[in-house]
Amino acid sequence: MSITHIALVDVNNFYVSCERVFNPALEGRPVVVLSNNDGCVVARSQEAKDLGIATGAPWFQLQAQAKAWGLVARSSNYELYGDLSARVMEVVGRFGTWQEVYSIDESFVGLLGDEEQVQVVGRSIRAAVMRHVGVPVCVGVAGTKTLAKFANRIAKQNPALGGVCALDAMPGGQVDYIQARVPASGLWGVGGKTAARLKLMGIESIADLKAADPALIRKKFSVVLQRTVLELNGTECISHSEERADKQQIMFSRSFSEPVTTVAGMEEVMAVYAQRGAARLQDSGLCASSMTVTAGTSRFAAGEGSFPAATIRFTTPTRDPIVMMRAAVAAMAQGAVEGAAYLRAGVMFHGLEPAAGPQMFDVFAQDGSQQGSQADVGGVLGEVRSRFGAQAIGIGVGGLAVPPAWSMKREHSSPRYTTEWDELPIVRA
Repeated sequence: MSITHIALVDVNNFYVSCERVFNPALEGRPVVVLSNNDGCVVARSQEAKDLGIATGAPWFQLQAQAKAWGLVARSSNYELYGDLSARVMEVVGRFGTWQEVYSIDESFVGLLGDEEQVQVVGRSIRAAVMRHVGVPVCVGVAGTKTLAKFANRIAKQNPALGGVCALDAMPGGQVDYIQARVPASGLWGVGGKTAARLKLMGIESIADLKAADPALIRKKFSVVLQRTVLELNGTECISHSEERADKQQIMFSRSFSEPVTTVAGMEEVMAVYAQRGAARLQDSGLCASSMTVTAGTSRFAAGEGSFPAATIRFTTPTRDPIVMMRAAVAAMAQGAVEGAAYLRAGVMFHGLEPAAGPQMFDVFAQDGSQQGSQADVGGVLGEVRSRFGAQAIGIGVGGLAVPPAWSMKREHSSPRYTTEWDELPIVRA
């Protein structure tokens, strides 16, 4: 009988796998990908994990041993990762009746068929992604999202499964055995603090949580955890049609390679960051009703440079980069402190809604939010970037070919092989 299943497709060690696509010499070697300004480890290959390197480990502490370990470090190459992610999701989407992209390296898809058929589809997904993109994925298939995530975990940790685990095809006793030995914190949506509170109630494993009273869990914790209990028991509570919580905000935030100590310098930062945030809105097909501007000094500073987060509300929802740039620069000019050593800044957009095309021009708009509605400046910039690369065009300082001195440090960055003409790989035959 053909029934509906939910598959969770997850790229293995995504950032590292992206780095290996165009550099096969990294296969089998310990590789780490570093955070902004090459500060600490944010992603590790299995070989790096086997060396005992932890996520969050400062790079300066590992650097001295890197040569002896054969350890390779790469700066975060977000342009490459984002493009390969889009390619993975496009391939995965071909196999499902519906698709929900959950994160940069994960996607839920709906599959039809019996247990044997969905396993075949899972293997086809793995093969297709490897062939067309070049990164390895694992596929977990079950009746609910929570169980699909759990099945994906089993697929990753059991090489004999070949990267695909269809939970319903496994003997029931084997699933119960695994759930009784995996702590509740190993489950999607159960954090460390929640797991500690559950432990006080005698709920330590996934099996314990599955057997818990859903009404009691809702009373003691939340409706979210109650849904987890119900999903563990096969009741689908997290529909693929529900809007994800992280879609309520879009953020662009970075640390600087060196402190910015002038108000004029921080205005320059905001001019760039607001444009990049607006580009993310454009790519997502969204407009924002408000924008929050943030900046910060070192946590060890005495507080003389603290910047009170400023929120700007637009008269009508917008994604116009000129409007957002002007608003962000004005907020920084008003709140920044001359001489303070700022180390980071960001913009966050709230009240997101789908862009509905050109809107009626509002002659009474005071914040300028209608200025670009007829010309669609963001759309024009996006078209140019899609054809000629992310750095091809910008407004004001955002369009400079030479990055400012405060730009993020990326000393170990690989080329942006798929998004910049000047960095395309060269093949010699």
